[in-house]
Amino acid sequence: MLNIALPKGRLGSKVYKMLESIGYECPEILEDSRKLIFENSEAGVKYFLVKPSDVAIYVEYGAADIGVVGKDILDEGDFDIYELANLGFGTCRMAIAAKNEFREDFDRPLKVATKYPNIAKNYYNSKNREIEIIKLNGSIELAPVLGLSDVIVDIVETGTTLKENGLSVFEEILPISARLIANKSAFKFKEEEITKIVEAVKGQIK
Repeated sequence: MLNIALPKGRLGSKVYKMLESIGYECPEILEDSRKLIFENSEAGVKYFLVKPSDVAIYVEYGAADIGVVGKDILDEGDFDIYELANLGFGTCRMAIAAKNEFREDFDRPLKVATKYPNIAKNYYNSKNREIEIIKLNGSIELAPVLGLSDVIVDIVETGTTLKENGLSVFEEILPISARLIANKSAFKFKEEEITKIVEAVKGQIK
């Protein structure tokens, strides 16, 4: 039985359709219910739905053999897993944004508001730039507008929210998309089947 952690929501639905098309169907998952675990013994697969930010934890600790998670979550958490494939959807970018008229003062630490402190620290460390992290959980765009921070580090999709709040992207840090990941022990014991999934998924992406 292959245990697969799917993120709840649109991304999980898209991933399921991809896996269903390569032989890992589980019709029960499409029913309108509050269930979190779905199994099809004939197809040899068990799915469970978890919060997107928790997928990598379930995979790292072996509750799931494989899962799908955003690159932003992987880089922020530094999980001990194998990253097997870029699925090519759920695309956006991690970027630095600030007020349109922002000019950086290099004589003092830069105040950075973000939900992603590790990504921000690693990026600015690579530039030898001293920063002060302000960890926020929502409405990151407010921080520079209200003077709480100089810049923000956040996920940008269309940029509409930034524009409507008088902010602009000043620099892109990394591209983000959905990634297929595997537990290291599970990959060793179920390598043939997991590799088969990876190849089939890559074939679909092409």
